[in-house]
Amino acid sequence: MTNSFPYQISHEYGETFLTNKPVRVATISTGQTDSCVTLGIIPVGTTQGHGTGVFEPYLSLYYPQYARGLGTMRDLGERKNPDIEAIKSVQPDLILLNSAGLQQPEILTALQAIAPAVVTKGRGTNWRSDFIKVAEALGRLPQADSWLQSWDHDCLHTRPAATSIAFIQSNGMRVKLMGRNSFAGLIANDLGLNWGGGEDFANVSRVIEPQDLAGIDADWIIFGGQKNGSSLIRSMAGWENLRAVQAGQAVEVDYQPYFNNAGPTAARIILNQLKAIIGG
Repeated sequence: MTNSFPYQISHEYGETFLTNKPVRVATISTGQTDSCVTLGIIPVGTTQGHGTGVFEPYLSLYYPQYARGLGTMRDLGERKNPDIEAIKSVQPDLILLNSAGLQQPEILTALQAIAPAVVTKGRGTNWRSDFIKVAEALGRLPQADSWLQSWDHDCLHTRPAATSIAFIQSNGMRVKLMGRNSFAGLIANDLGLNWGGGEDFANVSRVIEPQDLAGIDADWIIFGGQKNGSSLIRSMAGWENLRAVQAGQAVEVDYQPYFNNAGPTAARIILNQLKAIIGG
């Protein structure tokens, strides 16, 4: 599948006409930056919202060849409150944002006055469809299709032995158990791993207290935190009694790719690490 320009693209907030293949892209979320870099495009600017700076460190670690370019991206303000003047100054020919983070509709109007804007769904549950939508806007659908074919092949042919898994994260203030339909949970499902989070729930995540730990009966627990989040998880009463902890199968990981609802490169990092941790 491919597309040529000029091109009319449908997205979450209607349709946008793109005159030429974009070369100066501004992104308003981690997921769109991830998708762009996965497709070989370094945005001219992006916002920040996780306390890690203009881009998530995992991107430069995974793509050392892009580290210099990532370092030149302009800071466009906070993800929930982008700096409109800064966005104007980088003269984008495409702005990518997501509907999940669009808390003020007037922001979209302001962005559309600067450059064509394409709105993806957002949230980790939509990472595949958002990746395709970004690729469509960039004129790089064949590359995204090839990437996803490789992903599906690796998931199908390198599955670990049947085992259960749970994901726990903390931002330093509260501890959350991630659900089946979280970003990491969906990747574990692609890999053929079983849900080990106890009683099922529909939400992407839920806050847990020490008394809730007893319900988590996973072979493996993958956890990560921001600030003192990992220490908060380890210090919960009952943590040491968990089967995975006692078996030495509670593994701390980098918070950003696992729990920031990012894009395809974050997904690939999770997949590769889970295969290495659990075996497959």
